[in-house]
Amino acid sequence: MAHAQEHTSHTKLIWKVFGILSAITLVEVILGIIKPEFLHLTNFLGTSLLNIIFLVLTLVKAYYITWFFMHMADEKKNLRRAVVWTAFFLICYLAALLLIEGSYINDVLGPLTKWNY
Repeated sequence: MAHAQEHTSHTKLIWKVFGILSAITLVEVILGIIKPEFLHLTNFLGTSLLNIIFLVLTLVKAYYITWFFMHMADEKKNLRRAVVWTAFFLICYLAALLLIEGSYINDVLGPLTKWNY
């Protein structure tokens, strides 16, 4: 009997996490389609606020996937921190490098390229 009750609680948790991940994805898709000018045309930390929102939402989704679907919630505290924090900092580092290099390439090659919008 206890086993069936435990299974039900995990099922509810999976659906809850699925709902959260779906809501975050829906917000990302809506923002990508609408592309509000006050977010898209405002620069902050070398990129638009819209890009920063996408980065933050992607990190939140990666956290939820790692925490619940890779069963990090059941692991010891130090292993959880090692996995989640390492992934978080590596993703932030990669995003910073891509933004810095992309900005440099845009500054150097932008005047030489005719962009057709």
